[in-house]
Amino acid sequence: MAHSEFSFHVPSLEELAEVMQKGLKDNFADVQVSVVDCPDLTKEPFTFPVKGICGKTRIAEVGGVPYLIPLVNKKKVYDLNIIAKEINLPGAFILGAGAGPFQTLGFNSEFMPVIQTESEHNPPVNGSYFAHINPADGGCLLQKYSQKHHDFGCALLANLFASEGQPGKVIEVKAKRRTGQLNFVTCMRQTLEKQYGDKPVGMGGTFIVQKGKVKAHIMPAEFSSCPLNSDEEVNKWLHFYEMNAPLVCLPVFISRDPGFDLRLEHTHFFSHHGEGGHYHYDTTPDIVEYLGYFLPAEFLYRIDQPRETHSVGRD
Repeated sequence: MAHSEFSFHVPSLEELAEVMQKGLKDNFADVQVSVVDCPDLTKEPFTFPVKGICGKTRIAEVGGVPYLIPLVNKKKVYDLNIIAKEINLPGAFILGAGAGPFQTLGFNSEFMPVIQTESEHNPPVNGSYFAHINPADGGCLLQKYSQKHHDFGCALLANLFASEGQPGKVIEVKAKRRTGQLNFVTCMRQTLEKQYGDKPVGMGGTFIVQKGKVKAHIMPAEFSSCPLNSDEEVNKWLHFYEMNAPLVCLPVFISRDPGFDLRLEHTHFFSHHGEGGHYHYDTTPDIVEYLGYFLPAEFLYRIDQPRETHSVGRD
């Protein structure tokens, strides 16, 4: 697979914590950003296959929205064990947001990759989830991928944060009561863009929506047979929901595109009560509470970048 590489600007965790503290204050009433030891992510509510998100951090953007719309390109299927080797980190722990592996599932879905990829010493562990629309009532069906399937596929597009899955220092972000217009991820991303300008900073990790509700979408099981040429047409095709905390979110965000046709932010989430999908924003600003753990990425890998592109459907 063709790929390009880029080295991110990597500020110290202390500096980032200070910058994010200031930026989030503009958008949330109560903000506390600090550098802490990564909590044990094998525990509830995360239940990841590794303890942390530290070590050789990198972001991979695979494929892209142009492989999904205006019309689907069904040749665009990927294997996350192979992606881990492409980003020079076999055995990587990978989390993020993407389109589900229709090649295995037989239908389209929202995918929440949570994968310890294979290495010389260890077999892979798939802790991923996928969300699709319940044909019976139009609600959300969230399933653990490995309960039905044993591959490590995804398809079309994926925004991934990868690391060695080690314990270590991370940035902890607590934000309560939203006072501004921006969602949690956009606020952090724009804060970094404002601070670092043309020196792109990439970040990923995980956060919990501890209280409140969020607006989410799930793509239909059937790919659109008529071309989706505008955001308006895409939004008519998608199904929107309001989903309830607690939600475990898997964000990947980049302050600025250094010229690789990137999706600058993408967040999917799962839960232990059957709700999952693509995060847009919280709908309960007065009571919302976020708790997150983040790290800057050292490198960007742009894998299988679409040659023909557009700006539709990037929200």
